[in-house]
Amino acid sequence: MMINQTIGCTDFPCNDVKHDRYTLPAVDIDPGQIKAALISEAAPPEAKDYYYAAGNPLFVQTTVLAFQDAGADVVDIEDLLGMGIYMTTAVKCGKIDYGIRAGTINECALILDQELTQFPNLKVLLLMGDVAIKAVNAISRKAGQGRVIPAGATYKIRHQRYYFRDIRVFPSYLQAGPSFFIEKSKRRMIAEDLQKALEIIMD
Repeated sequence: MMINQTIGCTDFPCNDVKHDRYTLPAVDIDPGQIKAALISEAAPPEAKDYYYAAGNPLFVQTTVLAFQDAGADVVDIEDLLGMGIYMTTAVKCGKIDYGIRAGTINECALILDQELTQFPNLKVLLLMGDVAIKAVNAISRKAGQGRVIPAGATYKIRHQRYYFRDIRVFPSYLQAGPSFFIEKSKRRMIAEDLQKALEIIMD
C-alpha cells in the first residue's frame, strides 16, 4: 500500500507553512507489518532530506544513528521498515519560521489520524518533539478522550506510561535533522526512549 495515495490534504488552509514542501510518505508497505510509528516535526526544507527520498537523506541518517544509539542493528531505512518501524511527520508541509501555529498542527493532525489508522497492529507511537506531542493530543481531544501526554517539560514526564487507543506512547525529542547532533543529553534520552520502544515491538 502507498500511504500517499490513501490520505492527503485537499484545501491547504494553513498559511504559516510552505505548501510547496508538502510531503507524504511515498513508500509501498504492508500495513499489517508496521508495529511502531515514529512521528517527527515537519517536512524538511529540502525534499532530498525526507525519510523516503532517494539515496541517504538527512532524516534517515539521524534516525538510523538514533536507533544505533539505542542498540539496534540498522544501517538504512530498509532495516527500520523491516523491523516494522514507520516514519512520518506530524506536519506535512515545511516550516517557514521556527515555530508552527497550533491551528496548523490541529489541521495536520486530521491527516495524521487517517495515517495512523492504516496500521492495525501498531504497538508503539514515538512522538519526537513537541509538535508530534501536540498533534497526537489534538487527535485524542477531537475524539473526546482528552490529552494523551500531559503538559510539562519532556524530561520530566517521559518516564511515565502513556497510552492512546491501547498503543504505548513515548514522548521524546526531535531526532530528524541537524538538531540531533547539538545536545548530547537529548540524544541520550532519545536512545533510552527508543530502546524501551524496541523492547515492546520485539516482544
